[in-house]
Amino acid sequence: MASKGITILGASGSIGVSTLDVLARHPERFHVYALTAHSNVDKLFEQCQQFQPRYAVMVDPLAASVLEKRLQAVGSDVVVLAGAEALDAVASSPDTDYVMAAIVGAAGLVPTLAAARAGKRVMLANKEALVMSGQLFIDAVCAYGAELLPIDSEHNAVFQCLPSASLREREHRGVEKILLTASGGPFRTWAARDLHDITPEQAVAHPNWSMGQKISVDSATLMNKGLEVIEACWLFGLPAERVEVVVHPQSTIHSMVSYNDGSVLAQLGNPDMRTPIAYALGWPERLASGVAPLDLFATARLDFEQPDRERFPCLQLAYDAHVRGGYATIALNAANEVAVKAFLGREIGFTDIPVLVKAVMLTASTGTPMNLEEILIQDEESRVRSLSWIKNKKIH
Repeated sequence: MASKGITILGASGSIGVSTLDVLARHPERFHVYALTAHSNVDKLFEQCQQFQPRYAVMVDPLAASVLEKRLQAVGSDVVVLAGAEALDAVASSPDTDYVMAAIVGAAGLVPTLAAARAGKRVMLANKEALVMSGQLFIDAVCAYGAELLPIDSEHNAVFQCLPSASLREREHRGVEKILLTASGGPFRTWAARDLHDITPEQAVAHPNWSMGQKISVDSATLMNKGLEVIEACWLFGLPAERVEVVVHPQSTIHSMVSYNDGSVLAQLGNPDMRTPIAYALGWPERLASGVAPLDLFATARLDFEQPDRERFPCLQLAYDAHVRGGYATIALNAANEVAVKAFLGREIGFTDIPVLVKAVMLTASTGTPMNLEEILIQDEESRVRSLSWIKNKKIH
């Protein structure tokens, strides 16, 4: 079997680090073609020394210059590229077979779409790409013969429980409903009156998963689950009313599929992202991931609850946005990114996040954009409106 070339978009983040851990266990099957990061020179330098990719891409030109000098000083042959355009180049290169799309937020859309249009196996850890571009992205996957495999633990679990051999076979016979599990975040049991005083430090302390700050805050507000609902609708070709969120604090069941014969299939495992990463790398085979097998006796119990959409309104906002259409989901995502950054910077409070997101989402047109330019325009306009809200507590 020929070695597959891997490009990792967002190599310095938690998904990128976990991907490299899995790749290191299978050096005969994979080689790293390109690693990318925004500005984390130290992490990318360390990864380049270990995995010796052909290219290292830094979006920040100054960081790229620093990295290049450090690599030259140790005699490395890694070629350093700079800028967002270089992301597209390595993602669509003929020498790339698989692309791990792990750039957080809207910044990951364009290079991930470039990978799809180049017919790559796209291992999608960036849910915002589908939240923003939905139909456009799915159409590109189908038109250019790409493979789309979800990396989010919930969507990967659903994929493992579906009968279809490919996400391009989107009519899943007998499927009644998808059940996306949610941990409930660190504030699942808190009273509504206590949510106003939540600090960034409390919000990023996820009880089960090790994630970046932005995703951790999204988990705390349940926006992460809302974005996953939208992603699931596009991935699996189902309307929002057939995607249900189930709060499952143990994060042992990663998601379920309910069938018309009364069966419910679930995928279980320890909460470790190396499992879905290994599944996507090896599919349709299974590869060793380094994750310990689940000890059912130690697990002891599995609890399930309905999500509280009044205490955590971001989840309902995501459902509403998907019904309104693509312009609204773009606005939802952009406003949330700005709001989370402002919360982490202590400019707004935790409970301001859904208020801001709703205000911006309602300014978006109904319907769905069908080209990248319109998507990026809506994204930019929504960010401007979000900043206006933060400044004035209303949109001008």
